[in-house]
Amino acid sequence: MDKSPLAGKRILITRAREQSGDFATLLKELEAEVIEFPTIEIVPPLSWKELDQAISRLRTYDWVIFTSANGVIFFWQRLREKGKSNHLPPSLKVCAIGPATANQLKKRGVPVHRIPKEFIAESILEGFQKLPVKGKRILLARAKKARDILPKGLRKMGAEVDVVEVYRTVKPKGGSKKLKQLLEEGRIDVVTFTSSSTVNHFAELLKKEELRKLLKGIAIASIGPVTAKTARERGLKVQVQPKQYTIPGLTQAIAQYFSLSPKEIVP
Repeated sequence: MDKSPLAGKRILITRAREQSGDFATLLKELEAEVIEFPTIEIVPPLSWKELDQAISRLRTYDWVIFTSANGVIFFWQRLREKGKSNHLPPSLKVCAIGPATANQLKKRGVPVHRIPKEFIAESILEGFQKLPVKGKRILLARAKKARDILPKGLRKMGAEVDVVEVYRTVKPKGGSKKLKQLLEEGRIDVVTFTSSSTVNHFAELLKKEELRKLLKGIAIASIGPVTAKTARERGLKVQVQPKQYTIPGLTQAIAQYFSLSPKEIVP
C-alpha cells in the first residue's frame, strides 16, 4: 500500500473548534498529524433585534441567502427560541453558498433552490443576474463582519436587500505564547486558513516581523481566493488553494502539494 503524501505531516487547523471535526478527520485519514489551534470563536450577535424582525416578516421575502453553515445554525437556533415553525414559508426560495451550507439546510428539511458554481459572493451575483431580481425582496443572513459585494450587487440589480447579522466571529483570549512556541519549535508543516477571520486573528496574535520569520518554511493553505487575498494582504505567501472551495477540496489540495517532488514545491 502506497504511503500517503500527508503521512507524518503536521497540519495546523485555525478554524473554530466546533467546526474543525470534519477537517481533522479527513486529514487524519490521510495519516497527517493534526494540531487544532482555533483563532476564531463563533458566537451569537450582541442583539437579536434585526433577525427577530426579519423572522416576523419572512413571508414578505422572495429569497433568503445563507453564506455559511454558521448562518443556518444560528438562524434556526433563533427560530426555535422564538417558538417559530422550523419550516420556511413555501413561497420563500433559498440560496446556499456551498455544499456545507446546503447540507445544514437539508438536515432541516429545507429545499435549496440555488447553489453557485463557485462558493463565493461573486458567483452568487452571477447566478442572480440570470433571474428576474428587480423589485424582489431578499434576506441576507450572515456574519457581522462580511464583504459588502453581495448586497451592493443585488441592489444594483434592483432588489430590495435586508442584511441581517445572525452570528459573530471573535478572537479567543490568549494563545499568542502557545502559537509562537508551536511555530518556533518547527512543529508545523502547514497552516490552514478557512476564512478571512482565521487569517486576521492568526496574524494579530503575532507581531508583523515575527509572522514572516516564524512562518518561514511552512506552507500556507487557503480554502479560496477571498481568504488567500486576506493572507497576502497580511504579508503571507499562499502555496495551496483548491479548485473547489470546500474542506474536502482543501484536504485534497494539501495532499497534492506534498505529492509533488521537492523541486516542484514552491517555497
